[in-house]
Amino acid sequence: MMDNKLRCALVLRIENASSQSIETTTTLLTKYDYAGQDNDITTSSSDDEEDNNTKPLYGKGLDYSVLVQEAIASDPILIVLGDNSADNNGNFGGFKVIQSDSSHQLIYGADDRGICVAVITGQRYPSRIAITMLKELYTQFQFHHGEAAVMAPKGGSSSKGAVKEATKLLRDFCDSYADPTNVDSSQKVLSQVENVKGRMQDNIANMLHNTENAEALAERSDQLNEQADIFRIKSTALKKDMWWKNIKTNILLLIIAAVVLLIIVVP
Repeated sequence: MMDNKLRCALVLRIENASSQSIETTTTLLTKYDYAGQDNDITTSSSDDEEDNNTKPLYGKGLDYSVLVQEAIASDPILIVLGDNSADNNGNFGGFKVIQSDSSHQLIYGADDRGICVAVITGQRYPSRIAITMLKELYTQFQFHHGEAAVMAPKGGSSSKGAVKEATKLLRDFCDSYADPTNVDSSQKVLSQVENVKGRMQDNIANMLHNTENAEALAERSDQLNEQADIFRIKSTALKKDMWWKNIKTNILLLIIAAVVLLIIVVP
């Protein structure tokens, strides 16, 4: 079932995107599973503990970050300096949207150094709002963790990412952008229109149901009227039959009485 919910946010680094001879890979920098409400934003736990606590991709038994990394590695974004597809602030852009068969969509963008920011949302979540979130998240991530993102070892061994301290930043952005109607006024109007549309459809369905009930009652009433007419006809015929039987009985009794009188009177 499609919805407009925000699932998770990730920041990773695309490796070897410009090389045709080396396979493109990704390095996970940080992630936050908003749908799973992953509240562990500390950095004191070991990598082994983090691996054991990795949350599945909504019941599928796979780490969602692994699936995202594989999807982005298979379709990476290559941004070069002066690229018109990039945002003027930080050379970040080249946004892509990948929709899955399970009602989710992956939206991501990258800069010229391969720093990629991605979110997973329901397919009804407006992509333009998701892209706005990506741009703002990228700016804040670069400001606070840009150097650590570039210096992070390739591949990484932590399931939380190489820049685990940025998890709180992702959580704050997920909280802010969780409800798209609170972010965008036009989306709020569209949501209200959808609500009104839903109520109208319910009202129409109720009206049709009531109409069906009224038609059923009218049909039943017609059947009762027909049965009443048949009963009236039959009762009238029965009444006539009983009247004729009474007449015949009375005539027979008169004849018998007359014969008896004749027998008595005539010697």
